[in-house]
Amino acid sequence: MDPPPDPAEDFRNWLELPRDLTASILLRLGAIEILTSAQWVCSPWRKLCNEPSMWLAIDMRKPGKHWKFPQLEKMCREAVDRSCGQLVDIKVEDFGTDELLRHIADNSSQLKRLGLVRCRGISDGGLSGVAAKLPLLEELSISYCCTVSKEALEAVGRCCPRLKSLQFNNWFRVSKQCLEEAFAIAENMSELRCLNLVGTFLLTNDSLQAILDGCPHLESLDLRRCTVLSQAGTLGRCAEQIKNLRLPDDSIDDYEFKKYFFENIPGLESPLDIDFYDFDFDNIDFEVHNDLEENEDFFDWDVLLEPFKQNDPYGLW
Repeated sequence: MDPPPDPAEDFRNWLELPRDLTASILLRLGAIEILTSAQWVCSPWRKLCNEPSMWLAIDMRKPGKHWKFPQLEKMCREAVDRSCGQLVDIKVEDFGTDELLRHIADNSSQLKRLGLVRCRGISDGGLSGVAAKLPLLEELSISYCCTVSKEALEAVGRCCPRLKSLQFNNWFRVSKQCLEEAFAIAENMSELRCLNLVGTFLLTNDSLQAILDGCPHLESLDLRRCTVLSQAGTLGRCAEQIKNLRLPDDSIDDYEFKKYFFENIPGLESPLDIDFYDFDFDNIDFEVHNDLEENEDFFDWDVLLEPFKQNDPYGLW
């Protein structure tokens, strides 16, 4: 009778994995997990996590409520520095500031894609000031950054001639702001192929007309919840000119920020009922908050993160 197999043979030593496969696995963790945990597992992983090729793309969206903004900014700066100027794609949510944006621009001359979500610390002047340092920028996403408006759009349009895609989903705007922002896009971003204006409630037919005239190469246009637009007006021209068109009444089920829309907020019947600057979206009793991911207070983070506090070169704790 053959002897029973050695139990150790049933387990694969992760250190023996090919470098490319290990890198692929680590990249799936994301920037925060790599910086706070994965890189401390062993010396080979630590060495790999310092290679610039690991930081071509940095995604720091949905960072979690247990991180403080200064901690997140310090981690983001570290990730940018590790890219050694090779960063191509970065996405930041909640904690972005003008100072962080300037650090990204100063150290990322190859940047092609920039995403900012709910970054109240980023201003018109901040984005305008770094636009000239991002000449290769092709995709810009600005979602619910209430202090970014016409000035920044104009600067980006002038300084980033390769810009092909713009997502500009902002807080409630008065009609004058919508008109100014629409004309800033129309007059400065003539090479756009893709434009996402979801939730621009007071975008008018005149504003949309200006965009269609100023951006003749548009192939994709998302106008969901642009509720003032008239089906009998400029939307008819959109249907003829745009290949991929999403109309105001189309479903927002696949929209990543759909929780910000009034039909998903209990007790509200119109976007005009919302004070967007003070409304606390994070504490709304959405059904999705039943998911464990949203109920982060369920955990005692001080206990769970205690091991990492013992090895903390970035002063994150």
